[in-house]
Amino acid sequence: MTEKRAGRSGASSALSRLRGRAAHHHEGHQEDAAAQDGAPHEEAHEAEDRRRAPRGGSIVPSGTVAGAALVAVVAIMTFLAGLTIGGVAAVRNVASEWTSDIARETTIQIKPGDGLDVEAALEKARGVAQATPGVAGSRVMGQRETAALLEPWLGTGLDLSNLPVPRLVIVELAPDAGPQTIEALRAALASQVPSASFDDHRQWTQRLSSTARLVVAGGLAVLALVAAATVLCVVFATRAAVDAGRSIVEVLHFVGARDSFIAAEFQRHFLNVGLLGGAIGGAGAMAVFFLASTAPRWLGRGTPADTLIGAMSLDLRGYGGILGVSVLVSLVTAVTSRVTVYRTLRRIS
Repeated sequence: MTEKRAGRSGASSALSRLRGRAAHHHEGHQEDAAAQDGAPHEEAHEAEDRRRAPRGGSIVPSGTVAGAALVAVVAIMTFLAGLTIGGVAAVRNVASEWTSDIARETTIQIKPGDGLDVEAALEKARGVAQATPGVAGSRVMGQRETAALLEPWLGTGLDLSNLPVPRLVIVELAPDAGPQTIEALRAALASQVPSASFDDHRQWTQRLSSTARLVVAGGLAVLALVAAATVLCVVFATRAAVDAGRSIVEVLHFVGARDSFIAAEFQRHFLNVGLLGGAIGGAGAMAVFFLASTAPRWLGRGTPADTLIGAMSLDLRGYGGILGVSVLVSLVTAVTSRVTVYRTLRRIS
């Protein structure tokens, strides 16, 4: 009995705050329907009266444990979505840089063989590349530079003269170079330097592009799952809030409040929840990427945190994507609550 009396007293206090708003809202709709052909100054007076209407409390109680839990859930979902967006943006940036670097350079490889003058073959291959239209420059990679490339696997102090290690000619392509440059260089090498093999890194470029596409597809899948989980949480929270205030909703219907008025109250509440949770989660995701890119400099290491594919850093577009996800989560929370309230009100009716 005590709980029922407390619930009734809470309902009556909420009704005392909202009855005037609901009745005024209903009267405003009736006046709009009756005065559609009225003068413009009358509509202005009605709009002024609505703005001066008393603004009381909300139908949905604030500061509850359920409300705090929903804010935490929205913040976590936004944080995960922000990490996904930032990770996808960082991987795409690195893949784009790698693809651009690979596309600007090609290599000519000379393998040592019986009776082959490697140095002469290298110089001839370099001359053939330099004479090809679309080539900006070429150079022979020295023995020390070649040994430095093999140090992680074979150690220091390597004597290449005792090993059949291929030698390389680095060819830099001009910005306007196209597929015809690659084909012309390949044909010239085949006819003038038969011992040379040409590598245009096409296979690596395709692999990097495929990897970037897979990362983007995986990120979109994760975002879809996060959005679905957020929608489900908001749906259950909205239904629970409507069921908890069912007596208030019924009385508001009795005094003439429309479903749009009640739905707007719930939408306003859950929009605030979404904005707060989205701000917390988005700020957390931005902080993670900001610290990952700046903390190494503060610690004296000088470069951002390196991964297998390079330094992971986020540009302004990546931060803008995280901000956009935070706003999107807030809007999804508000729209979901409004749709859920309409459906729940039909069920109550």
